[in-house]
Formats: sequence, structure tokens, C-alpha cells
Amino acid sequence: MPEKELPQIGQIVTVLRGKDEGTPAVILAVLDERFVMIADGHKRKVQEPKKKNLLHLALMPQVSEEVANSLRESGSVTNGKLRFAIQKYIQRKGE
Repeated sequence: MPEKELPQIGQIVTVLRGKDEGTPAVILAVLDERFVMIADGHKRKVQEPKKKNLLHLALMPQVSEEVANSLRESGSVTNGKLRFAIQKYIQRKGE
């Protein structure tokens, strides 16, 4: 059985299930081996992150260092920073 890739704080994900299906988001916290907290800074704000099962997310190889560092240093991140990280990812994907 292949070892599952572990999610990282600041990692970009695409939602595969639920009403946010197809939208990118950023992992804010890893709760356990099954669940993470995500937000996109737009519809899903940092103040009210969504608890998601990892089976319902596609992990992207990009990890936003800005978001990860901000969460590590101050324990929080701004919605603008999340939107910026997602925008940067979308632009890079489109190149």
C-alpha cells in the first residue's frame, strides 16, 4: 500500500466534495490523519474555517510559505494572504 502524502499547513488543496466542490483553498490546521481545517479567504474566511475529510480534498504540490510562516509565527493569517496565495497558485497553474 503506497504511503499517503501528509498534508502540510499552508498547502493548497482543491475541494472534491460538498458545495465548495472545485474551489481551491489553503490548509490552516491538520487535526489528525483524516481531517484538516481549510479556508479560502473569500467565501470561507479564516475566522470560520471548514473541517474537511482528506478524502474529499486533492492535495496540490504547492505550499504557501507566506501562510505557513504567518501561522507558525503569530498563530493566525489574514484572509487577504489566503486569497493572494490561491491567486498565485492559479496564475502559476495557468502558465
